[in-house]
Amino acid sequence: MRCEPELAALLSQPWSEGACRGYVISAMERCGCKPAAIERVMRELHEVFNFITLEEAKALYERSPY
Repeated sequence: MRCEPELAALLSQPWSEGACRGYVISAMERCGCKPAAIERVMRELHEVFNFITLEEAKALYERSPY
């Protein structure tokens, strides 16, 4: 599969749970979520990281309406 150079650069970056958490926090803050909601999502995200594989998460995203 051929990718655009920008996409190829993004895809070559290492996976990081911390970076993922940062993206989620940033998105929630930009949407105006309250700190309590962000804390709740961060707790749930911790659980999800422990029980869902990267492949499962990718498949969930790909079939998601979001």
